[in-house]
Amino acid sequence: MRKKLPIGIQTFREIREEGYYYVDKTRFVAKLAEEGKYYFLARPRRFGKSLFLDTLAEAFAANRALFEGLDLACRWDWSRPYPIIRISFAEGGFASRDELDERIQDILDANAARLGVTATARTIAGRFGDLITKAAAKHGARAVVLVDEYDKPMLDNLTVPETARALRDGLRDFYSVLKAQDAHLRFVFLTGVSKFSKVSLFSGLNNLYDLTLDPDYATLCGYTENEVEGTFAPELDGLARADIRRWYNGYRWLGEPVYNPYDLLLLFRTRDFRAWWFETGTPTFLVEWLKARRLFTPQLERMFGDDELLSAFDVDVIRPEALLWQTGYLTIRERERVGGRDAYWLSVPNQEVRSALNRALLTAWLPDAAAAMQSGLNLHRALAMGDVEALRRHIERLYAGIPHDWYRSNPIAQYEGYYAGVFYSYLAALGFDMTAEDVSQHGQCDLAVRVGSQVYLFEFKVVDGDAPTGAALAQLQARDYAAKYRAPEATIWLIGVEFSRSRRQVVGWQCAAD
Repeated sequence: MRKKLPIGIQTFREIREEGYYYVDKTRFVAKLAEEGKYYFLARPRRFGKSLFLDTLAEAFAANRALFEGLDLACRWDWSRPYPIIRISFAEGGFASRDELDERIQDILDANAARLGVTATARTIAGRFGDLITKAAAKHGARAVVLVDEYDKPMLDNLTVPETARALRDGLRDFYSVLKAQDAHLRFVFLTGVSKFSKVSLFSGLNNLYDLTLDPDYATLCGYTENEVEGTFAPELDGLARADIRRWYNGYRWLGEPVYNPYDLLLLFRTRDFRAWWFETGTPTFLVEWLKARRLFTPQLERMFGDDELLSAFDVDVIRPEALLWQTGYLTIRERERVGGRDAYWLSVPNQEVRSALNRALLTAWLPDAAAAMQSGLNLHRALAMGDVEALRRHIERLYAGIPHDWYRSNPIAQYEGYYAGVFYSYLAALGFDMTAEDVSQHGQCDLAVRVGSQVYLFEFKVVDGDAPTGAALAQLQARDYAAKYRAPEATIWLIGVEFSRSRRQVVGWQCAAD
């Protein structure tokens, strides 16, 4: 039987009482309560963090009727409610430390009124501690503290470091109260998008257990394949399962991959494959930040990170790998053990992120990205038909259309990786099935592009003069990149493209059928 789709609904009670679909995540509630006390979880936006926090609140408030038929119903002591302190920084913006302090005071006032206590201390930290101890005393049970979007004040101000630092310091003082109130706390859970360095924001709260990369909790947020097929079976009719997986699955946190819930709900509502999640928060700051750091865009298919690097996120130190991973534009594809330490290979999770992010990046890479995108249909036809001559003309026009003045005024165009980066982002933005085969930061890039039975293997090189050298094609042939793609039905093309460093144009195009 079809039910209502809970698009944008973060209230557990409303979902349970008003006939919405619900993917049962309550087994995690029992597991968390049994195994520990202080937790932190980082997940990208719109992944169900707020709904899970609300589920925790209803469980600790002992509202049993809401859990009938769910996993938690028989695994919880419903006779003992706890006082719940809810803190969220999701609403509005914060332009100064004073605005943050005012918001915290309002939050503490609202919690005190709901719990029937009065917090009288003069400082924010003092009032927070007062609220916890008095709530526990009045209700005869230790308090539960649930914090949503703990990091939003800093994230909103990353382009204004002085403000971000002031907000970070204020939040650090606020959160440090939790450790001092251990005797009066039953359970603490913080969620956010980013995992700020422990030496900055969490230096006063170093007893949090980080669930972010715990395989046992990899599916706490997001939908697994089985959950989609079970809970949403009535919605799947008429939608190709392979397309759903390719577009929206693939987020991994060292466990089973999951779908973005927001994407699937909008897909079921509209029956249309679009970048629903991406469109809810176009990352203008992210694009400009990556542009300033000259990100070699094919690296999005395979980027290295380790525990230290992925945690290198603070107002003063932000690594591209950490920012892209924590915001959901990269996910963990593989984990390796290197010298006693974990190492990770990161990549874009799915078709939505690959095409939408590269479309946004292309606007920074090309002076007229819109016109280039409009000509994409002609490119698709050429690739589908194996028309390599039309492909050559299309690519030459793409680069010939970049004015020399634009090169001079845009530092990103001054490094060798720019040429391959434009080509990769252009094809990715158009939604082609492609793989970065060999990526370096020195202007070289092997790409495999598949359109039906046609397979195209590209190698790029930058040359000093105007005459082609043939080295790009020679490298493709010498390394036999075609071997893994050979099949009876496949037509394979090896294409070497050479750019002139001085002319900034395509000067070499060598093509050979395998």
